[in-house]
Amino acid sequence: MKKYIIGLAGVMLLAGCTKDEITDDVISAPQAPSVIIAEDANVGELIIKFSAEMESILDSTMTRSGGIATRSGIPSTDEVLETLGAYHFERIFPVDERHEERTREAGLHLWYLVRFDEGEDLALAAERLSKLGEVEKLQCNRPIYRSYNADAKPHFISCAELDSRATTRAEGDYPMPFNDPEMYRQWCYINHGDYPFAKPWANVVAGCDAGCEEAWELCTGDEDIIVAVMDEAVMWSHPDLAANIWVNEAETLHAGKDADGNGYVDDRYGYNFARNTGITSWTSVGSTGHGTHVAGTIAAVNNNAIGVAGIAGGNNGKGGVKIMTCQLFDGQYASSLALEARAMKYAADNGAVILQCSWGYNSAKANLIMGYTPGPATEQEWAMTYPLEKEALDYFIHNAGSANGVIDGGLAIFASGNEYAAQSSFPAAYSKCISVAALAADYTPASYTNYGEEVALSAPGGDMEYYGTLGEADEAWDENGVLCQQGSIFSTLVLDGVAGYGYYEGTSMACPHVSGVAALGLAYAKQQKRHFTAEEFRELMVTSARDIDEYFVGEKTFYMNHTSAGATPVKMNLAEYRGKMGRAIDAGALLKAIDGSGRDMRLPNLYIAPEQTATLDCSEYIDDEVESVTVANEAIAKASVNGNILRVEALSEGQTTLRLSSSEKQYSITVSVRRGAENNNGWL
Repeated sequence: MKKYIIGLAGVMLLAGCTKDEITDDVISAPQAPSVIIAEDANVGELIIKFSAEMESILDSTMTRSGGIATRSGIPSTDEVLETLGAYHFERIFPVDERHEERTREAGLHLWYLVRFDEGEDLALAAERLSKLGEVEKLQCNRPIYRSYNADAKPHFISCAELDSRATTRAEGDYPMPFNDPEMYRQWCYINHGDYPFAKPWANVVAGCDAGCEEAWELCTGDEDIIVAVMDEAVMWSHPDLAANIWVNEAETLHAGKDADGNGYVDDRYGYNFARNTGITSWTSVGSTGHGTHVAGTIAAVNNNAIGVAGIAGGNNGKGGVKIMTCQLFDGQYASSLALEARAMKYAADNGAVILQCSWGYNSAKANLIMGYTPGPATEQEWAMTYPLEKEALDYFIHNAGSANGVIDGGLAIFASGNEYAAQSSFPAAYSKCISVAALAADYTPASYTNYGEEVALSAPGGDMEYYGTLGEADEAWDENGVLCQQGSIFSTLVLDGVAGYGYYEGTSMACPHVSGVAALGLAYAKQQKRHFTAEEFRELMVTSARDIDEYFVGEKTFYMNHTSAGATPVKMNLAEYRGKMGRAIDAGALLKAIDGSGRDMRLPNLYIAPEQTATLDCSEYIDDEVESVTVANEAIAKASVNGNILRVEALSEGQTTLRLSSSEKQYSITVSVRRGAENNNGWL
């Protein structure tokens, strides 16, 4: 399933299995007298960031209107909106009282979406608004697109059909650490160099994998680590994923209310941003199963005697990292730039510490001859063109995680792109993100992968133009009577609403390998009670990875459109890739590097409402057994400890200190008792 995009400048693409027709982007110059309008910009819509001085006016307007208004309450702005026939004025990011303070610190509360008469000239409307002194930034809203043909069928086999085909693989052949029967197809995890996906066994190098074999001896996952998959929906009922799906226990599907007050209704398994509903869907016409495939690489359930394994999928239905769906695509529906930014903030505010993003814009060095049109060339250009996207990303990177948990901040991991281009796409190329390129099974760059100095890491992504049989279809059945696609990535899949498995390739498939390894590393760090900043952990992932430049020697030949008998060979000069593919992710090396890195976790401070009680399991943060606890001011709170479970009862407003003692150490916790602290769920 291959990758030919026909589009205009800076298209948003899902950097995955295939590439197909896409249109252009939004380009806006904040505070400029005019704004460039993309051809596909949403008519009658603009995105505005107001200056901080307008905060109180906007707050008053939104309070009176109940969240959606027709005007801003700012006289000069409303004068323009009146002439435009504005009828909808809404804050981009819904109010979540748990995190409103940090939302305001980041300035995200000042971003608004305005809708007006679709007959108005969008460029003239933008120009008029951009001249207002109270407008700090301005850009168009526009849809984002898949990068592949949603009508194309992936290489798929249902769970029922897979179960009905008895394997003839001899006991002991390709031994694996888990009992998942199709795991032997996942060369991307454990590659001994004689893998049965390429016959004869050629162009395969032992060790070209994600380094899972060594890592799994130390850790298989931890359910407290949450990965947000920004993609199509993840099939939360898939039998090989269900145990590792994030669940918002406060919400009930179809209840029609925002039970936890996070600004989203019915978001039990994440949120469908494409259709603005808590009902995530994988059955709509045009759905490809892409999100479910990505999720399986990260956290398919390990050792459950069915299907495949996931890098951080736990063991026998326990201890796997959790997958949160942030659905950007739903069949024929797609999110806009405003909704994509909203999804990033949702992920941070609801506990995710990793953003898995197999999408981006075309690279600035995308090949025009091959049908690609270049996107943003520099970080500055990208930030000026998509300021809302950058601010939302920064919010996730800075605010995910916890100062008291395993990671302070979040990891944003992006596919580099599939345009055969010598530069990573954005947002992957953003210096605070992790850009991922794709490898074939012999450490050579996948034929389609983007590469460049912006790329931080590489991982297995498949390469059918390299491994496929010239002139023949990729799909075939192996000696066990099971679907086999040479050299591609096998994972969980859903097609036409049916759960199953199948093959995809692309930097979309390389990206979740890095997300899975990151999740596994954080799981191990939590078990070791180590704490990192996001920047520290990102650097450790890179420094512990393998140097692969030694493999970039000579030429590599692949066949573009290889299923056609007349496909033309293309030669890659591998020397051009040196220093531009990053390093190859290595889970085993990362976990070993975690020991002795970072710093000890610390017990968190507590915020409690009067007459409320909070409990804390101290064993999640320290190795000692707490024997006693004293309270500095017993008029504010009282505390007890039993089996390392600390119980604190708030008595009156104020602040006091708890001193916890073990046989060797003492620890301090600050307890703040105040009204409204219940919105923080008792935690700082």
